[in-house]
Amino acid sequence: MQKLTSRASWKALEAHFKQIKDVQMRDMFEQDDERFKKFSAQMDDILLDFSKNRINDETFKLLCDLAKDTGVREWRDHMFSGEPINISEFRPVLHTALRNRSNTPVYVDGENVMPKINRVLAQIRYFTERVRGGHLRGYSGHLITDVVNIGIGGSDLGPHVVCDSMKPYAQRGMSVHFVSNIDPTHLTEILKFVKPESTLFVVSSKTFSTQETMLNAKSARDWFIRLTANEKAVARHFVAVTSNKKAAGEFGILEENMFEFWDWVGGRYSLWSAIGLPIALYLGMDHFEEMLEGAHAM
Repeated sequence: MQKLTSRASWKALEAHFKQIKDVQMRDMFEQDDERFKKFSAQMDDILLDFSKNRINDETFKLLCDLAKDTGVREWRDHMFSGEPINISEFRPVLHTALRNRSNTPVYVDGENVMPKINRVLAQIRYFTERVRGGHLRGYSGHLITDVVNIGIGGSDLGPHVVCDSMKPYAQRGMSVHFVSNIDPTHLTEILKFVKPESTLFVVSSKTFSTQETMLNAKSARDWFIRLTANEKAVARHFVAVTSNKKAAGEFGILEENMFEFWDWVGGRYSLWSAIGLPIALYLGMDHFEEMLEGAHAM
């Protein structure tokens, strides 16, 4: 495969950059009354405005040339069809299937994965509605008021950003916290503000062996058992997002509280999967599914 930066289409863009790098944005708008219309697009309720970037007609043409030269359209089609475009692990890259609201079949190794995806979405809805509605409570009968997500990388960043940015849509009386740092101070500071009888811990790890995540999860479990003197109650206060049910069960988590995701879900896109469980708990499943609808539309 030819190196990107050695392609003629890339070198043309580099040369073009040198030509326009000192052009002022104000001048670009003054010279073209149609600039905003020309360099923007509307998709449903989302406005994509790239008119305020240092680009012109030539930039746009050269970018399209590079996309054609590198086969962006073809690689996109390979991704949608479930081909293993993750060349380092030789796996499909199908976060697009997670938000496939049309429910058209998506195949991995000859298997339509949509029934699996829909099953997990239904499981998330059932669980989150019971928690948010007060039907699923802590071991002592208290309502769940705090959700603590324990994860790292994609198991933390996506849900964290969404919950922070969508806070106005959160359920009153529900708080969500994110622990990703192996430094014990991070977890300790959060545990100062929650009570074991009203806290739900979400442990997110595909393998359930991620060192940083499991160290924090075990520390949280030790804290819970120490304060409640009730090891059996771990099953009511800890859930797992994982593909390793055996390890999650050994930790003390009930199988009905294990939410599956798959090795064709890359970390940076995993919030669309069961990794988004904290989002559904905090904002509600209806809002989570609206996010899926928006992503599917795009």
